Amino acid sequence: MPAVPDPRRWLALIAVALSVLVISFDLTILNVALPTLAADLGATTGAQQWIVDAYTVVFAAAMLPAGLLGDRIGRRRTLTLGLTLFGLASAVGMLADSPATVIAARAAMGLAGALVMPMSLAVIPGLFPAGEQRRATALLSTALAAGMPFGPLLGGLLLQHFWWGSVFLINLPLVAVGIAACLLLLPESKDPAAPGIDLPGALLGAGGLAALTYGIIEGPGRGWSDPLVLGMLTGSVLALTALVLRSRGQRHPMLDLTLLADPMFRWSAAAATLVSVVLFGAFFVLPLYFQSVLGTDAFGTGLRLMPMMLGLLVAARLGERLVARFGPRAVITAGLTLLAAALLLGSRTTPADGYGYTAVWLPLVGAGMGLAIITATGSALLTLPPARAGVGSGLVQTLRQVGGAIGVAAFGSLLAGGYRGALDTTGLPAAAAHTAGESVVAADAVATALGDHALTRSAHAAYVHGMDSVLLVAGLIAIVSALLIAARMPSSAGPAAPAPAPGKAGAVAESGV
Repeated sequence: MPAVPDPRRWLALIAVALSVLVISFDLTILNVALPTLAADLGATTGAQQWIVDAYTVVFAAAMLPAGLLGDRIGRRRTLTLGLTLFGLASAVGMLADSPATVIAARAAMGLAGALVMPMSLAVIPGLFPAGEQRRATALLSTALAAGMPFGPLLGGLLLQHFWWGSVFLINLPLVAVGIAACLLLLPESKDPAAPGIDLPGALLGAGGLAALTYGIIEGPGRGWSDPLVLGMLTGSVLALTALVLRSRGQRHPMLDLTLLADPMFRWSAAAATLVSVVLFGAFFVLPLYFQSVLGTDAFGTGLRLMPMMLGLLVAARLGERLVARFGPRAVITAGLTLLAAALLLGSRTTPADGYGYTAVWLPLVGAGMGLAIITATGSALLTLPPARAGVGSGLVQTLRQVGGAIGVAAFGSLLAGGYRGALDTTGLPAAAAHTAGESVVAADAVATALGDHALTRSAHAAYVHGMDSVLLVAGLIAIVSALLIAARMPSSAGPAAPAPAPGKAGAVAESGV
């Protein structure tokens, strides 16, 4: 890293933040358009699921090789490549005339997202001095989190005036601005000593992560004893075990396990993963609560999530000063504790409560998330020498993605069980009772068709019961996570470890153009 920081580094970071914002929008905006898209294209329930899941599976599978690719060919080049692919895939999705085309476009967008996300963090160690890296990480984390409320807001606004393809079309100007900003403002950085992509290792990593993610996604619906689910999970364990064994014998592995030898990196990555698991509890249940129980539309859902952004912005503003005074361990522990308190408050929601009660604890969710995940990610990056930033950030992002997928599967099963157990279908025909037990949306449809207001009330109360169970368990996990981090994480980070000498695992040099 040069002795004098690049004077354009904050402008360059804005370029990277624009890239992250494009990806973060797409994580939520499509959910708004899915019902309209499904009706226009005749998408079955299975096709709708794959329109969402194709992105997630490919995104998780490609993250590790994408990190190594960026170290090898250049992080700016990888970012712009990812944004270009994202724009092309968005254009295909916009013009799609069949569910299969939309699924293919979404898979390509997942690959593009995997190229962008690790690189957005990987440019920070080479661009900023250690004293500014937490602030830079906070800006990127805020841009990523902005997709949660702003995606539904933007999607709802577009669908009020345009066709469903507009949720893909909006990506094109954002991508164009992101590419131009990266090319004009972001200096290139890479590791000339990084090896080429290890094809067998990449296949093992991508295949193992894809199978793991697919198995986790399908488990709640098919059942965990389903042969396909068991086969996918078993295959993922075998593939990822083979990747670990292969990585141990390589000088420049794609999965660099030597990074985990640093306790600050190890526990920072663990904290970021645990926060991802916990957050998906809240993110998973709230949109449907707003739309089905409180009766808001997609635009209203985005508005109702804004207090969370307020808490996140406050945490991003204060986090660096708190870390300087108390250390990262204390701040992450406080963030997890605050997150636990918010989720436990949320678990006391009753069917009679309106939005006012939710608005009380949502800012605490944002503040806890900001303190924990921004500090954890920044602490992990500070342990990395610039030459290993791509591989290291790819590993952190992969762990977070897998943690989030596990959270969705576990909390989805808990929500479904709690909902079905509390739903009263007395007096309904067997077919109608079965349909109503599938989801609160299905129950509302059955109640509307039959004119059964009692079923509507029961379904809404049952959903709130399931939601409370999810938030309670998520809050308890946050408490355990806070205790674990407080007990095991080092109190402060030492300087970033030097890149290993030739002959040892890891990259060995960094160059900037």
